[in-house]
Amino acid sequence: MAAPLPRLVTVVLVLTVASGCVSHVARLEPVRAAFHRGDLAEAERLLARDAAAHPEDGSAIALDRATVVLAAGRPAEAERILRDVRDEFDRLEGVDPTAGVMVLARDDVAAGYPGEDHEKVLVRALLAVANLLQDGDDAEAYALQVAAKQREIVLAAAGTDGTNPKAVYPQVAFGSWLRGTIREATHRDYDDAARSYAELVSWQPEFPRGTELVARARGGRHSTRGHGVVHVIAMVGHGPFKADVVEVPSTLSLAIAGDLLAGPFAGTLPAVAAPVRVPRLVVAAGRAAAVDVAVDGTAAGRSETVTSVSRLALAQHEAVLPTIVARAVARRALKSGAVFGVNQGLGLEGTLPGVAVDLAGVAWQASEKPDTRCWGLLPDSIQVLRVELPEGPHRLSLTAVDGAGHVFGDGCSLPVNVADGRNTYCLVHATDAGIIGTPLADAAPPGGHGPAESSAGR
Repeated sequence: MAAPLPRLVTVVLVLTVASGCVSHVARLEPVRAAFHRGDLAEAERLLARDAAAHPEDGSAIALDRATVVLAAGRPAEAERILRDVRDEFDRLEGVDPTAGVMVLARDDVAAGYPGEDHEKVLVRALLAVANLLQDGDDAEAYALQVAAKQREIVLAAAGTDGTNPKAVYPQVAFGSWLRGTIREATHRDYDDAARSYAELVSWQPEFPRGTELVARARGGRHSTRGHGVVHVIAMVGHGPFKADVVEVPSTLSLAIAGDLLAGPFAGTLPAVAAPVRVPRLVVAAGRAAAVDVAVDGTAAGRSETVTSVSRLALAQHEAVLPTIVARAVARRALKSGAVFGVNQGLGLEGTLPGVAVDLAGVAWQASEKPDTRCWGLLPDSIQVLRVELPEGPHRLSLTAVDGAGHVFGDGCSLPVNVADGRNTYCLVHATDAGIIGTPLADAAPPGGHGPAESSAGR
């Protein structure tokens, strides 16, 4: 009977030592600091080091690396990275993380990172942006995937009892905005553009230009003859990230935990209502609030939010938080039950070895680490500005502004070549240092995306 005890204590000691490893969110902190001060080379170096040391966090690290690469002016590389992560997320969706009670006994960080729901949608939005800055051939397909993935995620969460915690999810309106701009530039598919813009308005009703977009598309007008349109896309501020917090289980979480432990364990494990450590999404939006745009020295406007990344991510996280807490409760219950079973099975209750087993059990439970993996370099918001300009070369001046509308930090200058009746897309990142990285204009033929046919009917 003595043999199993040293083995148990050894396993627990190993788990306890492992718990001392630095968490993902702690390793992410210097990456976020470097990125938001505009030191992209340092951010990329830290991410490369992290990827080599923690391959189990590969997808989460890759998402942040794609953000850095895109901000550094390498859209083709960013698209390749994002596509790989999208495909990995899709693959992991076929694996139920709650299948089998014993799977709960291991920490979530032991498995491949499956991505949060908002990340699964936003990876497609950023794929569209990266593609736009090249030839744009796949941008509309990616934009359609944004809405399709959102529907898929919500429908898959419907319960047999008619409940669906994800039915309240706010939607990513950026995909609808982008598809509207692409359809509008065909000078034929104005009905499609109007439907996309109407969807945008329904999902992001506070977007100031929403009704204007719908009205213009319904009126069958892209731009004035001899003019094209420049669309500035701005990634603004600090996005959400996960923190390690302590939560008191709610009644709903305890009920869900009971369902997870149904079957042979039902009624046999001790009730566990003590606080548990879980990952919780938090936001610190940062200094940048928008981007001011001037064209050839004349003010052209300020970017406006088409998707509040932080708001939608937080709302989605709150909707599924009871289940996250329930998994932590169930995992603690399983560990407590395992320790109780060892003591009972070996007849150690009330003995000194039994106390040792209990202490080992406490250490085992303390070794648990919440899964703080996340896409930590998302912006607080995705913003856009539409500027109609005469065909020909122009120069954009881009500056970051804070919540009071004051310009701060570094600005930049970006040349664009506008063609009659076409779209040109630009991308800029605004953080605590102002405009960071290498702002880009799309690499399509002069004038950007859209047909080269006659401007009749415009």
